Amino acid sequence: METLLVIEDDLGIQKQLKWTFTDHEVITAGDRESAIAALRRYEPKVVTLDLGLPPDEANASEGLAALQQILELAPKTKVVVITGNDDKDNALKAIAMGAHDFYQKPIDADTLDIIVSRAFFVANIEHENDRLKQSSLDDNGFIGNSPQVQQVSRMVDRIAPTEITTLLLGESGTGKEVLARAIHERGPRAGKPFIAINCASIPETLLESELFGFERGAFTGAHKQTKGKIECAHGGTLFLDEIGDMPYPLQAKILRFLQEKIIERLGGRQEIAVDVKVVCATHQNLQGMVSEKSFREDLFYRISEVTINIPPLRERGEDILLLSRAFLQSFAQQFGRKLTGFTEEARAALMAHNWPGNIRELQNKIKSAVIMAEGKQISDLDLMLMPATEESSLRQMPLNLKQVREAAEKHAINRALTMADGNMSKTAELLGVTRPTLYSLMDKYGMEKPS
Repeated sequence: METLLVIEDDLGIQKQLKWTFTDHEVITAGDRESAIAALRRYEPKVVTLDLGLPPDEANASEGLAALQQILELAPKTKVVVITGNDDKDNALKAIAMGAHDFYQKPIDADTLDIIVSRAFFVANIEHENDRLKQSSLDDNGFIGNSPQVQQVSRMVDRIAPTEITTLLLGESGTGKEVLARAIHERGPRAGKPFIAINCASIPETLLESELFGFERGAFTGAHKQTKGKIECAHGGTLFLDEIGDMPYPLQAKILRFLQEKIIERLGGRQEIAVDVKVVCATHQNLQGMVSEKSFREDLFYRISEVTINIPPLRERGEDILLLSRAFLQSFAQQFGRKLTGFTEEARAALMAHNWPGNIRELQNKIKSAVIMAEGKQISDLDLMLMPATEESSLRQMPLNLKQVREAAEKHAINRALTMADGNMSKTAELLGVTRPTLYSLMDKYGMEKPS
């Protein structure tokens, strides 16, 4: 339950507002001093502030002073100022000072509830954006605040300045190349070449020439001398992705290169010194492959001086929503779409999905949804995810009864809107409420109304 600070010296109005904002934990204060103390203690996202505070109840000086102090201490707080019914000038002055909104007495509970709900909606959006900006490895695209990602981030910070060979382990689509680039960009070789080669995507007969290069005439079709990927990475970082798929005979040549940092092009006899930092990655169980004699034991120990285990997306909790928000902003800008976020149902669907394709699958789903979305928010239908199983749905259901009620109300409104083809009167009729009540509920939940 979110905290709302009500600054009001009239005890009767305090009690009225407590009954009005039953969906929030209401903290009250009767003067500026107690209000600032409550602000420091509870850190509310939204404050309602009566400008007529003691000892100057007849004027707005004390209320405006409180507003200034609140915004200095907590500039992101959304302050809704409450003024007398003939005091528009001070209301506008408060807005100019940084108040979020204003409301003139007499107090109508339903209207004020809508204004406060909107303030919480804006505050939560801004808070989510701030979390995105502060996420680990955000500059390199590896976003997340989960403990697993925080640990990965700390390891990258330690590894990046060194020349140690690193092995990245993780399922397909978990962002192994993104992490390899982060290691490169955070180290002294940033700005130098970052060369990636996927050992699984190149035929075995071509992989050796791709890595080591070749001299003219080395084989049929070798019409000119060509540098390999290792040589092209000189001075920078070489990323060997899916090294577990490297052919066994070629593993011996890679081991020699890693030990001596010397290569020979195919068809050549000249030894070429290469200065590179090496990062490897695979989704395979290399220790199991060593036991089966399909991967060299000496090479395994050489490439795994430090090993980083990248968690699958399904184990990263709220990171799913952080990544979704980041992809939404990126693709909305790319395709010129004005989208404000995800519906509650869409967020639940994102959290319930198992994500076998990990971040790559999530990225593709968000990209498609941005293109297909018809409303201002991406819905669960836009995401086109497979329906969640009953077990996963129950696992994602909140325990808080208020949250359960809100989720059910939003789901019912969305269903009714769909059945009524967006007609508000018919939607209200289906739900068994009046049109004003429907509008009030949609405002409360930040739902987009049909145009």
